[in-house]
Amino acid sequence: MTLLGFDGLELPDLALTAAGDRLATAATLPDVDPCSESIFADIPVASASDVDQVVEAAWQAFRAPAWRGLAPLWRERLLHRLADAMEADLPRLAALEALDTGKPVSIVEAVDIPAAISWLRAYAGWPSKLAGRAGTLSATPGDYHVYSRREPIGVVAAITPWNFPLVLAMWKVAPALAAGCTVVLKPAPETPLSALRLVELARAAGLPEGVLSVVTGDGATGAALAAHPRIAKVAFTGSTATGQAILAASVPDLRRVTLELGGKSPSIICADADLASAIPQAAMGCFFNSGQVCYAGTRLYVHRSVYDEVLEGIAAVGSAQKLGPSADRASQLGPLISARQHARVSGFVERARAAGIEAMPSAAVLPERGYYHAPTVLRNVPATAEVMRDEVFGPVLATAPFDDIEEAIAFANDSAYGLAAHIFTRDLATAHRASAVLEAGTVFVNCVMLADPAFPFGGMKMSGIGRENGSEVLDAYLEPKSVVMAL
Repeated sequence: MTLLGFDGLELPDLALTAAGDRLATAATLPDVDPCSESIFADIPVASASDVDQVVEAAWQAFRAPAWRGLAPLWRERLLHRLADAMEADLPRLAALEALDTGKPVSIVEAVDIPAAISWLRAYAGWPSKLAGRAGTLSATPGDYHVYSRREPIGVVAAITPWNFPLVLAMWKVAPALAAGCTVVLKPAPETPLSALRLVELARAAGLPEGVLSVVTGDGATGAALAAHPRIAKVAFTGSTATGQAILAASVPDLRRVTLELGGKSPSIICADADLASAIPQAAMGCFFNSGQVCYAGTRLYVHRSVYDEVLEGIAAVGSAQKLGPSADRASQLGPLISARQHARVSGFVERARAAGIEAMPSAAVLPERGYYHAPTVLRNVPATAEVMRDEVFGPVLATAPFDDIEEAIAFANDSAYGLAAHIFTRDLATAHRASAVLEAGTVFVNCVMLADPAFPFGGMKMSGIGRENGSEVLDAYLEPKSVVMAL
């Protein structure tokens, strides 16, 4: 087993368990380091039977007094203990995440793992604040005592992607556990390590067996989990196509779903923008994590008067990025996740160039091995071009000029997606008017990529259903029940 640059790193136990018993999984998938293209582990593929055992254990744990009867303050204490355990384990968690994803370990240590811990701590304070309300009947005379309860919905399937494995897992796990649900976590097949380690830490922190479980595997594993009759809710982040399949599978049982799906988020740079701030932000709003961010600003509309200046600046930012392996602390961008993803992103660029779309010159240097793709800026991209309309999920920025803000907003809204939008301007009136009419779940003004546990996050149109984060997400994991009592 070769762990390039991570000598001495201990992998988590790869075996799957149900109610503490190890499962004899028959098949495995290779875990590939995207920096070296080498296989370093074989990950169990949970069958439908394996999934059934894990979900059944989670359902039993949901009903057991050890979890269901736990006082809210004790549940808060357990979640904080888990956060403490993650903080103590941060170097190992970061190394596992960097090895799996290929992203620089220095960024994982500074951004990913601290963010996951912050999300957990934010929701750890909620159990003692979740309550129903008392009231009176508004249309019925007589003496009645009326109140509502907010009860945990049951077993949650949390299905996560490979771009931010632990962060996006915690977007689901933290509020679900705070609400009193139990969770079965299904990480992407490419990035299972941090999920496996998280469950080990949860067990060590004192969470009862079955409250937080993991199943690893492929698409068939995820499909079996999403369709399981004991699953009360599916929380999914990933591609629009997979989200549509999960939604279809939920129909027979009317299962709840939250879907955070694809994006093709626009950025608008107005003529009055502070270009010294807007240029690097718009650049890294697309190139960060090698463009593998669901709400990355991958469509850029720039006022014609500053178009050339902005594009030259963004291309320079891209050229200055150091692409390198995850273990190298000097690396700023890592590779794409897989050979398949590299072929997909490269195909978009090649077809764009073949169609006559110009790419800005790039001086980025690519390592000899690994699935690296240079930051790429495309000029004067037609609105109908494939690369302007489809999610690439790589460091590829499609750009076009505009002449007035109404035209820019029309360009921005001309998309099947509606996850995020960005606008750079010094004019508050322009910022507020644009924020009101841009068709996106989140609008960032003079900033990028600031998702936070305090505010809801999700998409319009083909970018999803429901919201994660904020207090709003808790409604997805709680069942309201009204009690009407005659006196």
